Amino acid sequence: MDSYDVVVIGAGNGGLTAAATLAKQGLKTLLLERHNIPGGCATSFCRGRFEFEVALHQLSGMGNPSFPGPLRSMLDSLGVADEIEWVEMRNLYRVVVPGKMDITLPANRKGFTDALIEKFPKEKEGIEAFIDLVYKFFTEVIGAFYMRDPEISPLKYPLYFKYALTDTRTIMDEYLKDPLLKLAVSVYWSYVGAPPRLLAFTEYAAMIFAYIEFKPYHMKHGSQILSNALVDSFIKDGGDVRFSCGAKKILTGQGRVTGVMLDSGEEVSAPYVISNASPMVTCGEMLDKEYQREDFFRQMGGHTIGPSAYTLYIGLDCPHGELGITETTNFICTHTDMERSHTEMKMRDNEPGQMLLTCYNVSDPDASPPGTTQIALVDLKYGEPWLSVPPHQYYDYKYLYGDKMLNVVEGLIPGFRAHIEEMEVATPLTHMRYLNTPAGSIYGFDQFIRDSHIFGALDPGIPGLYFAGAWVGGGGFQPTLMSGGSAARAVAKKIRQERG
Repeated sequence: MDSYDVVVIGAGNGGLTAAATLAKQGLKTLLLERHNIPGGCATSFCRGRFEFEVALHQLSGMGNPSFPGPLRSMLDSLGVADEIEWVEMRNLYRVVVPGKMDITLPANRKGFTDALIEKFPKEKEGIEAFIDLVYKFFTEVIGAFYMRDPEISPLKYPLYFKYALTDTRTIMDEYLKDPLLKLAVSVYWSYVGAPPRLLAFTEYAAMIFAYIEFKPYHMKHGSQILSNALVDSFIKDGGDVRFSCGAKKILTGQGRVTGVMLDSGEEVSAPYVISNASPMVTCGEMLDKEYQREDFFRQMGGHTIGPSAYTLYIGLDCPHGELGITETTNFICTHTDMERSHTEMKMRDNEPGQMLLTCYNVSDPDASPPGTTQIALVDLKYGEPWLSVPPHQYYDYKYLYGDKMLNVVEGLIPGFRAHIEEMEVATPLTHMRYLNTPAGSIYGFDQFIRDSHIFGALDPGIPGLYFAGAWVGGGGFQPTLMSGGSAARAVAKKIRQERG
């Protein structure tokens, strides 16, 4: 039987950084991945002459070499930051409500503020005060929560104690009046799947601060490059990786983890396991019943499964400029009611209310072959309604909603349909198949206020078992990548303590 210090289950973002961090610290580590390539959401696929990016739209927390963000610092410590050609976006996003609003917000505080004031001059005072609050509040969050200040108190961090668990809509309503303005400043809510009424102000402020201060990034050749670089770093530092090799069972004995049984039936010995799979799969399917703790399942039962996505991967036969597409990140909204948009995420047959159109070629001309354009058109959808579709009707539903999305885009960009050369459609069932997540969730659990990390992370209560990924670290690329590093450091610390 092979023996390791740690086995990492799943080569998604969290599993990759966990494995690379462990190997960098000299621990004998095995990385298991059921797919034949690494990455999970951080990957790509080919159709015709296009290589489509699966999930990355804007990477937060990077910064530049002279002003590195937390994610760049971590990737640099793993030796992969310089292996990738990073693409910085000059603007955060464009928000369009056809016939009502069209605004582009730059990726710097002054430009962001000025663009909002220019569009909504009567709300100048409220805009400036709101953005000032975001910055002051998140500065306190950094010290009180992220830096774990041992002297934390309401006197030292008054804004943190006042607003940490307040919903974003309540605070916006204090400063901003126009529904269009509120949509413009909070449209990033779709990056976590929780509308302002359910989104903790802490999470909102973190996104705005991270994207403005450290800029939104993509990378040449897509996120598969990052996944490959992390695997290369892991192997270079002595790690072992097995693709097309899933974990069937987590072995236990004498009250703790003892190893992993592979799908093949082979057993691997290891006193520590980091699972990048969902806690439901990890603890509900991989553990013997005597280790399935009731208190853990009660804690997990307080959460709900977050949204998946309906995505159109589109290759156009013309340059993006010919169609008047000038921004990388475009939110297309047919109304301003964000609560309604969230409700529509639980439907299959609604009219699209809020979509994200990413045109990678604006920031990276090499994102597709010369003379073409790569587009991702995304609408968040919960998986549950799709699970009830009869198999013989699946393709009808699959393409019907895509047609509705294209109708909205065609109204904004005339001629768009006529230039589609390649298109692939992914529903929540597609994501469920490839990610092996419950209901195809892309963000883990719903990231509502009640699920705030301030309340602590899920703990299976089994010595040797740790989690990484969206289910414990929050959805999105930066949180999942960072979660793997955090889990690995916790394991490494425990091993050092045991070894004296």
